[in-house]
Amino acid sequence: MKKIIMTGGGTAGHVTPNIALMPALKEAGYEIEYIGSYNGIEKGLIEAQNIPYHGINSGKLRRYLDLKNFSDPFRVIHGYTQALGLMRKLKPDIVFSKGGFVSVPVVLAAKTCGVPAIIHESDITPGLANRIAIKGAKKVCCNFPETLKYLPADKAVLTGSPIRRELFGGDAQKAYALCGFPISAKPVLLIIGGSLGSVAVNTAVRKVLPQLLEDFYIIHLCGKGNLDESLIGTEGYAQFEYASSELTDMLALADIAISRAGANSICELLALHKPNILIPLPAAASRGDQILNANSFAKQGFSCVLEEETLTDELLLKTVKEVFANRQQYIDAMSASGQMDSIGTILQLIEENARK
Repeated sequence: MKKIIMTGGGTAGHVTPNIALMPALKEAGYEIEYIGSYNGIEKGLIEAQNIPYHGINSGKLRRYLDLKNFSDPFRVIHGYTQALGLMRKLKPDIVFSKGGFVSVPVVLAAKTCGVPAIIHESDITPGLANRIAIKGAKKVCCNFPETLKYLPADKAVLTGSPIRRELFGGDAQKAYALCGFPISAKPVLLIIGGSLGSVAVNTAVRKVLPQLLEDFYIIHLCGKGNLDESLIGTEGYAQFEYASSELTDMLALADIAISRAGANSICELLALHKPNILIPLPAAASRGDQILNANSFAKQGFSCVLEEETLTDELLLKTVKEVFANRQQYIDAMSASGQMDSIGTILQLIEENARK
């Protein structure tokens, strides 16, 4: 049986595309094992898939002054040594990496052991971890046409993002019952703050909650530790720290969405043709990748973009009403986007590059 090691972690966005690929890999006859950090979010997500999981040390390469900058390089080196040991023990035919700092020692260890590696970059510009890992990769998959110019021409492949099959089979009635919404014809607004939550998005939505509830039922995914106890029991408002299998049903029920602009989240909204408002993480709090992602989607007519720095109560309310009123325009643009068979394309790359 062919064997693949998958890696990626730090946020759900570095894991869910891997999970989306797993059914197709199993159907193609691959035995799957996973390498991640000891206690990252990836551990629980992968173990829930009943995939063998191997933890290694993982550091973080920061662009700012921090005492951990002196200790983390040693953790990365230790992680590389551990990854080398796993490569020699597991003897994979290929490695597939979704990024995050834990993936760097895995991809570099694969190169040392002569194991082909394919990596996937979600954002328009490659992050630091993938920029390092690219040197050890045979192919680099990406979501956006704009990304191709940042990648080596002989490695770059436009694939799009793997989307979990189950997202297309959500049951709106299950979400309706889960949220406890009263019977009515109100449309549903879904708020997605990202796997770690977003204080800015949560605060903006809750400030205008009474006005939003006049026209919408609201499902609010606010992130771990971000539930507002004072709002528990508010009619028409259902808040959750995180959604796993329930997310498919929530997306089926949603008429429009407000989201950060993480690449995986917005690609899922595109695949499901959900009109959306994107509030990207500002450049001051990131490397600016979400701003680029959001602007690309706005340019293609898939999304409306609001900047966190200039967001006001009035602007948010006005934009929600406008996007809902014009939702068919967004749906039409997304329907005509010519989405790629991401899973099929990536699986073909894996088959072509795996050790024979």
